[in-house]
Amino acid sequence: MATRNLSVGEEVVEKPWHAAYPAPKTTAAVITRESLLSWMLEGKVAGKDFVLVDLRRTDFEGGTIRGSINMPAQSLHSSIPSLYALLSTATIRNVIWYCGSSRGRGKRAAGWFADYIAEQNNTEMESRTLEEGIKGWAKGGEEYVRMMDEYDAAVWK
Repeated sequence: MATRNLSVGEEVVEKPWHAAYPAPKTTAAVITRESLLSWMLEGKVAGKDFVLVDLRRTDFEGGTIRGSINMPAQSLHSSIPSLYALLSTATIRNVIWYCGSSRGRGKRAAGWFADYIAEQNNTEMESRTLEEGIKGWAKGGEEYVRMMDEYDAAVWK
């Protein structure tokens, strides 16, 4: 995004929020919405059997997948060690990250967390990106939106 400083007349280019952090070394595994829905229908519970992290901040609207915690991506990086400590103590094996499409924030956060898991030599925990993010989930049909909290159909049209 570029803005013009009219008093000086020169263009200032703003860096994206994630430029302050290292790029992930790892490309995290992907989980499809079909696989996640299957887990939920089998009785696996978010927060107990796996953790869902919704990374949206200002675009947090239209609902969220049931059981998700909201951790905006812009403030996540410095929280990764604490989050890992909590999740590993709770013996969580799968952490699933998503944003609107999971192509930016979701993929980046899953990669950062996968890097941290690898640095801890943890071979039991896995960081995954939800394929197509919340947009793909909400557009998946009635069986998906039934598994959303605060669903607002108007947002997804």
